[in-house]
Formats: sequence, C-alpha cells, structure tokens
Amino acid sequence: MKQSIAHVALVVSDYDEAIAFYCGKMNFELVEDTYQPEQDKRWVVVRPPGSEGTSVLLARASDPEQSAFVGNQAGGRVFLFLNTDDFQRDYDRMSAAGVVFVRNPKVQDYGTVAVFEDCYGNLWDLIQFAEGHPMALV
Repeated sequence: MKQSIAHVALVVSDYDEAIAFYCGKMNFELVEDTYQPEQDKRWVVVRPPGSEGTSVLLARASDPEQSAFVGNQAGGRVFLFLNTDDFQRDYDRMSAAGVVFVRNPKVQDYGTVAVFEDCYGNLWDLIQFAEGHPMALV
C-alpha cells in the first residue's frame, strides 16, 4: 500500500490576499487556481519551491463559522512546518519580504527553528532539521 497526504486545507479570508502572501512573501509556487462556478469558489493550491509533497489548499471561508477559524486553525499553536535545506537563506529572504517572525531562530538538538506568522496569524515553524535527522532534506 502507498499513500500520502496530498493537501492541507488552510482557511483564508481572501484568495488573492493569501496568494500574494504565500507566493510573494514566502516564495511558494501557485500550482492551481481554478474557478468552480457550480460552488462559486476557487480551487487554489500552492506549495514550497522544489516540493513534490504535500501542498496547501487555500480555502476561502464560506460562512461565519468558518470565518471564525481564519488565523487560528490550531488554537494558537504552531500549525504548519516549513522544512528547508538552508535555514539562514530562507529566514533572511522571508524577513526581507516582510514575513513577521514571532520567535527568533534557535538551535535545538533536532535542528534550527524560528516561528513566523502568515498574513492571518497562523503560526508556522521554519525549520532546518539537523544532519542525520530523518526529516532532514538532503
């Protein structure tokens, strides 16, 4: 058996605002942006550069209940983890692009990590796993 997680849905307020942040400030690539008239919504998928794994589905909130979770999908915890092969390169580029880091870089046994927030306040880890760690990019 072979399975994988294709997408993680991220509830957003506005498609274009989210695309501008993820593709502009985080340097993600826009994989798909397709209008679905029968549901009056767009299917918007982004992913980190060079990634062939899980992507992020930017899903616009469609009612007040969903809107309440924009920016707080994980109850204030770090929600998503952006794994990199060069922490300093990406930290510097993202900082220069205006991404707000809410916790400074820190070296841990498992790697180097800093916490940033997306345009809605969801928390992410930017992480470069230590050499030899099973999640380290080679």
